[in-house]
Amino acid sequence: MHKAWDSVAADRVLAAFLPTQDQLLPILHALQAEFGCVAAEATQYLASKLNLSRAEVHGVISFYHDFRREPAGEVVVKLCRAEACQAMGGREAAEAVLAHFKLGWGETSGDRSVTIEPVYCLGLCAAAPAAMVNNAPSARIEPARLIAEIEALR
Repeated sequence: MHKAWDSVAADRVLAAFLPTQDQLLPILHALQAEFGCVAAEATQYLASKLNLSRAEVHGVISFYHDFRREPAGEVVVKLCRAEACQAMGGREAAEAVLAHFKLGWGETSGDRSVTIEPVYCLGLCAAAPAAMVNNAPSARIEPARLIAEIEALR
């Protein structure tokens, strides 16, 4: 389970860095690793610690798709939406996975066990369609096999 935002724990995370503006991205990654997401409270916290505006911090958080405002599910499934994967059956695989878990893009199941996200290239175009399940790449995915893999990890 992920921890709720705690400025004392955030201070411990920040202590591992030189608290300078150029460290914003690594600090955001470290905070997300600690808390499971970059909570709304982190924006003001980092702005004051790094001498940035809240808008600058928010802009970075919202620009990068890997930063979350809510913790992801235990199993994070990234399905490639790029052209090569779509042409090789990625659309059908995605529809099957979304329907099986009764989720839309970017949603997390109510029990917080699965999050399904779109990505726009995993670099596995020659082995399309592709997915990534908990950071492990999966090539030439077939809907039934992918669903079984996800279910086994839940």
